[in-house]
Amino acid sequence: MSTRKKTSLSIILILAFSLSACGIITPDATQAVPPQVEQTELPQEETTTTNNSAPVLESLSAYQAALEEIYNKVNPSVVNIQVMQRVQISNNTNLENPFANIPGFDFYFGSPSTPDQQESTQVKQALGSGFVWDEEGYIVTNNHVVANADRIQVKFSDGTIANAKVVGTDVNSDLAVIQLVDFSGELNPITSSDSTEVRVGQVAIAIGNPYGLENTMTVGIVSAVGRSLPTDQTSATSYTIPDIIQTDAPINPGNSGGVLVNDQGELIGVTAAIESSTGSNAGIGFAIPSSTVNKVIPALIKTGKYEHPYLGLTGTTLTPDLTATMDLESDLRGVLVIAVANGGPADKAGLIGNSKEVNLNGITTNVGGDIITAIDEQSLNSMEDLISYLASHTEVGDSVKLTILRDGVEKTLEATVIARPGSIEQPAIKSNPSSQDDVSSLAWMGISVTPLTSALAQEMGLPQEQKGLLLQQVVSGGPADQAGLIGSYKPVIINGKRVLIGGDIITAIEDQAVAAIEDLQAVISTRLSGDTVSLTLIRNGQELSIAVTLAEKPAS
Repeated sequence: MSTRKKTSLSIILILAFSLSACGIITPDATQAVPPQVEQTELPQEETTTTNNSAPVLESLSAYQAALEEIYNKVNPSVVNIQVMQRVQISNNTNLENPFANIPGFDFYFGSPSTPDQQESTQVKQALGSGFVWDEEGYIVTNNHVVANADRIQVKFSDGTIANAKVVGTDVNSDLAVIQLVDFSGELNPITSSDSTEVRVGQVAIAIGNPYGLENTMTVGIVSAVGRSLPTDQTSATSYTIPDIIQTDAPINPGNSGGVLVNDQGELIGVTAAIESSTGSNAGIGFAIPSSTVNKVIPALIKTGKYEHPYLGLTGTTLTPDLTATMDLESDLRGVLVIAVANGGPADKAGLIGNSKEVNLNGITTNVGGDIITAIDEQSLNSMEDLISYLASHTEVGDSVKLTILRDGVEKTLEATVIARPGSIEQPAIKSNPSSQDDVSSLAWMGISVTPLTSALAQEMGLPQEQKGLLLQQVVSGGPADQAGLIGSYKPVIINGKRVLIGGDIITAIEDQAVAAIEDLQAVISTRLSGDTVSLTLIRNGQELSIAVTLAEKPAS
């Protein structure tokens, strides 16, 4: 078993101990010396103070030497990446940074190669960072650094410049691999570590090219672990990257794609974003963990893409406010399912999303979905826990057991994860305002509906000629909810619009067929609070009848 040096950390501890030792020397310390030797001991006291300062200087020197050693080891692995892109310019407007896909982190943008011209093609330059992955010439960087690049150049710490081409990109982890072209020089691959072993308080060292200032090293600590970072929010679909490392090591625009290393000079993360109101370092930087890098990069090199495990659901962390609206214990922890993707693993496993509306602190909120409390017997305290487990413990094709709570009863469902689709509709949790049954204030059912079209019927496996009203939302505690009606919770895209499906379909009220919202309104408007109406429904392809006792419409 080999022994590894823990230079930086041990040095800091020694330094802290030495400073404490110096700090306890006070004039009172000499009072215990016998009077007869007091004058002869005074020179000795000065000697002691001088001697005690020596370990401090030695510790400082050792600390500096350790940092120099790490820099000399890692810096040859870090590269400066220059990206060029042809962009159409019109009306003499200034270009926005087309590479800035990460919120709060517009990496350094260089000057245009030519002045602004009307209706002209210009070449824009941008600078980022990267690092050598192996001796085959593969370089790792952020996806947002090389996205849409027409030309890529790589500059090494010794000044060598080489061209590169994109091999693979993954927007969902914001990682990319480029490869050197016709390069025969020496390469120094980075040494990667296991970021799951990273702890708060450990040394964190960033090396990159902030503002184009090459070969810059900054030092800090790991401030937090287990953060999440949204991916490209410019697209219709956005996911989050789990297990992000937070650091106070100064990171600035241009550090994108650079390295965050530990006290051994081993990779623990790829610097990717900062939290800042000014666009520059504010002491909060984020790095994609090496555990993610170690899984994604080999796949990008081999196939040009990475398949992320996917359950097909949107959820949120269960809070005490949410549990109160659902009559659950306030200390219950888990993930509230907001919506499930139609035909996805969660849908096939039988998970149900929110279908009821409640007023939470003055805000209309959707509740009523399943609550996932554990996955493969691992307790879940937050949505981040679920995302992290899927990313780190599952692969495409794996089966997972989900422990859920539905209507107060615990169940276990099994789902088979699939590859995350490249583009999937975002689950919608609000129904179309035009579909609200804004009926007379004399009676109220507590639902929102939308007419069943042939496209909706087809999505639900019904005959295209089927008519009725598809329930979108059911107001929690309202007449329809008390009668057991179910709203929709599966998002689909129809004619470019998001629509929820999966709810009950009202085909008749009091034996009168309904095909439009006005048909339903016409009957309810003749009823009073306390009256009971009979609804004919289609649920999961089966017809059934349910009686609903109407109530007085609450004040809005």
